Amino acid sequence: MFELTPLRQKNSVSRAALAALLATSLFVMSGCASLFGVKQTVSVPPRLGPLSEATMAELIAEVNRIATVRSIRGKVDIEFQDTSFAENGLTEKYRTADGTVILQRPNQINLRIQAPLIATNIAEMTSDGQQFRVAVLQGDEKYRRFVRGTNNAVYPKLTVEDGQSGGSGKNKKGMNDKRTVSALSNLRPQHLTEALLVRPIQSRDESGYVYAQSEFYQEEADKGPRAKKGNRVVRGYYLLDELAPGGAGGVRLMRRFWFDRVGGIRLARMQTYDTKGSLTTDVEYGEQKSFGEDGRLKLPGQVELTRPQDGYKLRLSYQAPEAVIIDRQYDADIFLLENKWQLPEVDLDKRQSGNISQH
Repeated sequence: MFELTPLRQKNSVSRAALAALLATSLFVMSGCASLFGVKQTVSVPPRLGPLSEATMAELIAEVNRIATVRSIRGKVDIEFQDTSFAENGLTEKYRTADGTVILQRPNQINLRIQAPLIATNIAEMTSDGQQFRVAVLQGDEKYRRFVRGTNNAVYPKLTVEDGQSGGSGKNKKGMNDKRTVSALSNLRPQHLTEALLVRPIQSRDESGYVYAQSEFYQEEADKGPRAKKGNRVVRGYYLLDELAPGGAGGVRLMRRFWFDRVGGIRLARMQTYDTKGSLTTDVEYGEQKSFGEDGRLKLPGQVELTRPQDGYKLRLSYQAPEAVIIDRQYDADIFLLENKWQLPEVDLDKRQSGNISQH
């Protein structure tokens, strides 16, 4: 009988093992093909490009470029939304009004809001950096008021029943006037100053703040000029976080800047936070336009301000950026509104101290 030598036995076993391994691999591969093979093509939002690169120093320089503007004066369109009912899925959107805004550093603003076409004043408001004043001139005389308060104070929401209410408000016009007055009474002009006159980023030695850069990709609505309704895209951003010492060896977030990276570097958004880390202001900046007579300065042509804790959203668009006056010096009294209409006054500081004393 023919017998295998040890060497031949070893080769035979190796060939058998190799054949078994090959068979197992083919089985596994066929199984993977059935599990992970392409079943259908799925449409996903495209990622926009090309994406621009930037260092932290370049991002800081872009913020500080915008922050070089000392003053702005121009005609604007203003659209206001009352979002205080957002938890119920409701919001009240008011028709677009005309406005004239004057802004001057460090924190001064004069804003006049007018009804379109008839040029009737709806409201005027100012802030001198410390105090704000709001004159509500909308509708029937019984609804008008003059509100004053301190910029850094936190007040409860002011309703039309507070102060000079007047009337039953049973008819539709009366209810609309009441809601408009309530909305305008709670608008704070200093919030617009912070959004439109961005504070510069100082060195660590000057401010004590540190900064962190990261990248982020967000799916969002396509706002391109040829975008179809409902189109979605993925846009790339740089995030620049401004961090302050927060005690116990930690830090807290002060501001977060978003830079659109598609086809260049553009400041697209700024968020600010309180000491608890809650979002206080969310500002979205539109595409940059050429401002001023010579057109050399590029600034956002539209700014959308959201105050989630105050329950309102405001969109401001410059009507003619090329006609905006840049860096003219204005007298301080422009930013101190006087009650020349002799309206019923609501002093929020006195009301607040009165409520505290009652408790």
